[in-house]
Amino acid sequence: MFRSKAFRWALLGIGLISIIALTGMNVYSLYDIRDRMVVGEEERQLALLEDLVSEIRYEIYDPFTGLGSLELEPTENTISSSGKFPPQVQEKIVSAAKSSLFDGIYYTPAETDPCTNNTKVYSYNYDTQLMDYTDSYPSKLCDGVGLARTKAQIELNSFEYRWNTNTEFDAHRTMNISFVNLKENRIIGYLTASLNKEYIVNDLIAPKLVEYFDPKVNPGTVLWLHDWANNEVLATNNPSINYDREIVDARRGFIWGNMFENWNIKIAYLDNPVGALYDDTLFKNLFVLGVAVLFVIGALLFMFFTAQKERNLSQRQAGFLANVTHELKTPLAVMQAAGENISDGRVTESARLKEYGTHIYNESIRLRGMIEKLLDVAKTDSGQTLIKAIPINLNQWIKEYLKENRTYIEEKGFNVTLKYSMDQALVMVDTSHLETVLSNLIENAIKYSGEGKKEIRFRVQSEQKNMVLIVSDTGIGIPKKHQKNIFKKFYRVEDSLNAKTKGHGLGLSIVKNLIELNGGTISVMSEVGKGTTFTLRFSIFVREDEKLKSRKENSPTKTVIKTSEYA
Repeated sequence: MFRSKAFRWALLGIGLISIIALTGMNVYSLYDIRDRMVVGEEERQLALLEDLVSEIRYEIYDPFTGLGSLELEPTENTISSSGKFPPQVQEKIVSAAKSSLFDGIYYTPAETDPCTNNTKVYSYNYDTQLMDYTDSYPSKLCDGVGLARTKAQIELNSFEYRWNTNTEFDAHRTMNISFVNLKENRIIGYLTASLNKEYIVNDLIAPKLVEYFDPKVNPGTVLWLHDWANNEVLATNNPSINYDREIVDARRGFIWGNMFENWNIKIAYLDNPVGALYDDTLFKNLFVLGVAVLFVIGALLFMFFTAQKERNLSQRQAGFLANVTHELKTPLAVMQAAGENISDGRVTESARLKEYGTHIYNESIRLRGMIEKLLDVAKTDSGQTLIKAIPINLNQWIKEYLKENRTYIEEKGFNVTLKYSMDQALVMVDTSHLETVLSNLIENAIKYSGEGKKEIRFRVQSEQKNMVLIVSDTGIGIPKKHQKNIFKKFYRVEDSLNAKTKGHGLGLSIVKNLIELNGGTISVMSEVGKGTTFTLRFSIFVREDEKLKSRKENSPTKTVIKTSEYA
């Protein structure tokens, strides 16, 4: 039996662990899918950011697109001979000057150093659309040409250069294009475009931040055009969110030719839209999964414990059948032996005949009691128990009951005490059921009495809405762990104190059913070695003083009501 029980518990444990493991895997899968979708969305937005940066770069380079495909070698001779640029170069410069990206265009011959005082360079005249030779130019031209010269020399010296232009930016100040004589592998001059910072920031980059990452469509993604050298935010797609380096998830610079070297676009995923959308579905899935798992676990536990109860009930029924079979055989055997001796004429003396008759009578009474108890159980199970409730005075009824049964109880060696209630209220009960209840409680008190003082105490007391009958004994008591089960059918407390006591586990089950059929309740309090107390409660039907008052009010003459009328 131990192995079978351990095996059942092991199977239950395996089932629960399997359910929990599968649930854990499903939850992990849901979160893994969410994380993958979030990462995928972030990668998509990073790719979108790359497209944004590429488009800004294209916008800056576009005015000079095609310059690298021109033949630039004649530029040097044309400028030195006529002071003018070749037509195709002049046309490209005029086209670039029309762009709002630049607020000035300059050309510095290779041998000229714009960092030296009184040096002249060529400056685009927006009125005449020609390049004028002048010594009036911004100081940033010195820095731009210096960077371009250094970069071009390094590249020309490091390997065979294959392009006729080389572009270098002085951060966000100037764009410098070196003209290269590929045949002689040297620099011809430097075309410098002064960058219009305000236009680039406010009219180029800022609108594109909103165009690519519209805060109305994607409020959780924030971008800042940040000047890290001066720690200044130049533009953003969402002005309502302040820049904080701690929340930045990624950054992208413009890279090529040191374009906008001090600037980069930083992105923060405050609330991934795909993650937020999936979270709604995730929580719903988790809720449904949780309910389903709880239902499955509940169903599994219900089936397991129901099977346990059915198994225990089956075992108790088997024990009951064995006990009741033995109990039935014993009186039948006694009656059969006594009857056989009498019928064979072996017993002729009147004293012995009386003794045998008494045996037969007592065993028949015992047999009848067992049969009636079995019939009570059968009636209760089939719902055929009939109730013939009448109003009774519980004080008077218990007094009459003990008057009839006191001798039997005292012959068993028990002292009987009764305490009345001052409240003469009436309760509605079936007296035959109440008699069966008390008979079972008294029988148990006698059967499970201890070795010390033997006493059965009855007490009637009143509550606000109930009359209470309390039956106490001084027997061996009921262990606390068994008290919740003693009213179950076939249940017996098996321990060293009562293992040899005959019983079927039906008495208290019958008691509880009959009490509940009569609208009452029963509870038990017990302490091992000190005794057991059963408390029966019945709802008050009417109080005697109220009934008497009602009769006086409805009668023209005075009427005296005796309590015995309701006993």
